[in-house]
Amino acid sequence: MPKISQKGQKMPESPIRKLVPYAENAKSRGTKVYHLNIGQPDIETPEIALNAVKNYDRKVIEYSHSAGMLSLRKKLVEYYKTVDIDVTADEIIVGAGASEALLFAFQSIMDPDDEVIIPEPFYANYNGFAINAGINVRPIVSDIESGFALPPIEEFEKNINGHTKAILICNPNNPTGYLYSKEELETLRDIVKKHDLYLIADEVYREFVYDGNKHYSAMYLEGIEENVILIDSVSKRYSACGVRIGWMISHNKEVMATALKFAQARLSPPTFGQVAAEAAVDTPGEYFEKVTGEYLARRNTVVEGINRIEGAFCPNPKGAFYVVARLPIDDSDRFCQWLLEDFSFEGQTVMLAPASGFYSTPGKGKNEVRISYVLNVDDLKNSIKVLEEALKVYPGRM
Repeated sequence: MPKISQKGQKMPESPIRKLVPYAENAKSRGTKVYHLNIGQPDIETPEIALNAVKNYDRKVIEYSHSAGMLSLRKKLVEYYKTVDIDVTADEIIVGAGASEALLFAFQSIMDPDDEVIIPEPFYANYNGFAINAGINVRPIVSDIESGFALPPIEEFEKNINGHTKAILICNPNNPTGYLYSKEELETLRDIVKKHDLYLIADEVYREFVYDGNKHYSAMYLEGIEENVILIDSVSKRYSACGVRIGWMISHNKEVMATALKFAQARLSPPTFGQVAAEAAVDTPGEYFEKVTGEYLARRNTVVEGINRIEGAFCPNPKGAFYVVARLPIDDSDRFCQWLLEDFSFEGQTVMLAPASGFYSTPGKGKNEVRISYVLNVDDLKNSIKVLEEALKVYPGRM
C-alpha cells in the first residue's frame, strides 16, 4: 500500500477542532455544549458586508488579480491611513484568509530547514504552516505568571543561529490575549536589525484592545521598514471568519514580488469574499465601540470567574478575545475530552481547547486551556459554573 508523505505524518491535528467528534456525540446524547474552543464570534457580521454580496450584479464571477482586486487593495490603503500606517496598493497581497497570506510569507523568505522564532504559546496553526513550508519553528517559552509577556532578549539571542530567518509575533496574541507594548516591539526591532532578520507581525486582533491601552503596530518601527511583514484579516475585525480574506503587507519590493508568484500559482482569492471584505472596510466606528465593549464584559466575566475557582489562575489579557488559564488538572487533552465524553452538569458541558496544542515544546501546556470568550455573558457565566463543577469531580485533579 502506498505510504503517506512524511510532511503529512508530521502535520499536527488542530487542538481547536480535533475534539469536534466528541462534542457531536455529547450533543446527540442531549447535552448542551458551550463552545469556548474556537475563535468564532457570535457577533453579527456588519450588514454592509452582507448586502454587498446579496447585491452583487456581475454576470460572470471572474478571476481577480492574483494580488486581489485593486479596488479592495485601494480600500485597505485608506483603512490603514486611519491607523497611521502608510502603504500602497502594490504593497498588499490578498490571500484566502490570513492563513494563506502567512504561508506566502513563509515560502517567500525561508528555505527548507530555515527557522522562525515564535514566543509560545502561539496560534496552533503556525506549526502547520511551518510544516507546509518545510521550515522549522524554534519556540521561546513565555510565562503565565507574567501574563505571557515577551521573553527576555537573552532568550532570543541564544536561539538565533545560521538557519534563523524570522521572528513571528501575534499582537494582540492568540491564544493568550497578551498585548505587546511599544517597548517590547522596540526590543524586537533591535534584535531584527542586529541579526538582519524578518519580523512577521500577525495583527488580526488590532481593534480589540481594552482598559485604555493602545495597539502599537510593527509597521511603526523605524529602521527595519524593509524587514517587517504585516499579516491581517477581516475574519475577526468584522466577525466574518467564513469570508476567508486576509492579506500580507510589506514595503520590501523583493518580498512582495516573490509572494506574488506564489499567489499567481493559486490564481486568485475568492471573489465573493473580496466583495464582502471591501464593503466591510466602510463599517462605521460605532460598530467597534459596541463590539469592544461587549468583549470587555465577556473578558471580565471569564477572568473573574476562573480566578474564583480553587486552584485555577487566569491572567487578565489586554486584547483579542482569548485567555489561557491554568487549571488544577493532570493533562489538558485528557481533561477536555473527559468534559465531552464523561461529564455534564444539569445537562450541560463545555468545550475547551487544550493549551498543549499551542506550544511547540513537548510537555508544555499540560495544565492549561485556551478559552475563547466569544459567547454572550450569560452563556459564559453558565460555562464557568459548569467548569467549576467539573473540576470538583475530575478524576485527574491535581
